[in-house]
Parts: sequence; structure tokens; C-alpha cells
Amino acid sequence: MEANDQVFECTGDGRRLDVLLAEISGLTRSRIASLMEDGQVTVDGKIETKAGMKPRAGQLIRLTVPAPKAAVPQAEDIPLTILYEDQDLAVVVKPCGMVVHPAAGNEDGTLVNALLHHLDSLGGIGGELRPGIVHRLDKDTSGLLLVAKNDAAQLALSRQLQDRLMEKHYRALVDGNLREDSGRIEAAIARSKKDRKKMAVDPEGREAITEWSVLSRGRGVTLLDVHILTGRTHQIRVHMKHVGHPVCGDPIYGSPRGAKVPRLMLHAWSLSFTHPSTGERMTFTAPLPEEFLRGLKSNGAEA
Repeated sequence: MEANDQVFECTGDGRRLDVLLAEISGLTRSRIASLMEDGQVTVDGKIETKAGMKPRAGQLIRLTVPAPKAAVPQAEDIPLTILYEDQDLAVVVKPCGMVVHPAAGNEDGTLVNALLHHLDSLGGIGGELRPGIVHRLDKDTSGLLLVAKNDAAQLALSRQLQDRLMEKHYRALVDGNLREDSGRIEAAIARSKKDRKKMAVDPEGREAITEWSVLSRGRGVTLLDVHILTGRTHQIRVHMKHVGHPVCGDPIYGSPRGAKVPRLMLHAWSLSFTHPSTGERMTFTAPLPEEFLRGLKSNGAEA
């Protein structure tokens, strides 16, 4: 299948770009926002990432919806830690180095391939190639992931995520010694205009809020508890770089002069959500992996 391009001339009725595109394409506004973040929307030939912009009459708008990957992910017998499972959902621990779902260059060996083997059922909405995936983690970030096992659970859990009713905390070892014991970063994030493979702080981007508090201090490093109120791509990594304290071991946003560690020092530590069927509030934690603990110890920080 080929990518689907839609081109039209704006009438200038004052509506937001994401609202306009959602109505014309039939896609949700969240899907439109994701496509804009990926550089798939242009206005008069220029990539537009700001969902709230209001195009003027006569401007030419192009929306590109990439073609889905043709192959269906196959079940693979890959070791996987499952902390909890019932008929609606599962809570699993993703190891560092594992990609969440198949994509170009990572067609197998992903978390989705492992899930298809280990879980007795797995829901997917609209024939997507990311069955059950409610939220994602970067390849080199370890920790908790929530998986839906039917369409109703996926819709309910995705709505909690969108409405900020799901609480996620991370452990992050960052370079440098933060002066304060806690803080809050409010800085919009968009795809970098200089490098489309990176994200960057951009006032025209999507709202992004990160709260942090110090857990321990080491030799030129600080271990943080990080609470994200939004879920932008690379949010913690971009925000910590923005304030001058990149996550240790970050191959994209880190400093070559940073602390020596065995991996990206970012771990999804705890996850709280409301069960879509029982209404029970559930909280899970994932212990720090051995290589993460090694990185702490070698830099004089305590877990």
C-alpha cells in the first residue's frame, strides 16, 4: 500500500488546523496531532507542527497518512516479565534495548512479538500493527508498560492516558548536581527543525510538563524521581537536556563528557491507573535492573 496524500485549499473559516484536518480526513484529533508531530502536514509547502494554528484562506494544506506495514507481527518465544495479567490487561516489564513494536529496521524481536507469544489474547483497534499497546517506551528505556487485551480495555485505558488520569514515575540518573531538591519543567516539544530524527523544545510544539525530585546525589550526577504529566516523544530526555542536566548515557541528547554508565539511565519505575472493568485503582512498580544499579554505584549514587 502507498501513503495516502490529501491536498486541499483552506477556506479561511478560522478553525484550528487539527480540527479542520480531523473533519476532512475522518481521523481523530490525537491521530492528526501525531501525524503533525511526525512532519506529515504541510501548509503552503512548509511543515506545520502546531495543531492550534489557524490557516488563512487560500493556503494549500497537504496531509500525508503513511501506509501501514503490510506484514502482521508474529509471535516469538522471547523471555518477558509479566507482573500482572487478567482478562482485560497485563502489566509487563520491558528490558533495555527492546523495541516496543515492529517498524522499519526492527521487524522482529520486539515487545509486541513477545506479547503475542505470552498473552492468551491480545486486542488491536482498527487492524493496527501495535496490538494492545496503550503507551510506549523508547528502545533503551526499561520498565513498566501497560497492555490492553481487548478493544474496550484499550479504549478506556487510552482515554485515561489522554485525560492525565494515569500516573507514571521514572527513575533517571542525570549529569550534574541540580541546585534545588525538586522542580517542574513546562516547555512545549516538537520535532526538531534541524534534525527530523530528534525532538526539541519549541514554543510552537505540543504542551509538555515534567516534575522531578531528587532521590540521591553522587559524583557529578543526580538520581531523580520524574513524574510526567504529558507523554511526548523523548519528553524526559529533551526536558532534562533543556535544563542542562541530560540523562546519563543518552546517545542522542547526552554529552560525550557525561558520566560513564552502561546504558541509558532511564527506567519506568511506577505506574498507576484505574482498572477499566472493576474501577479499582492499581499501582505497580518495577525494580531497577542490575545494569542500572551498576551505573548508580559506579558514580557514587544510591538507589
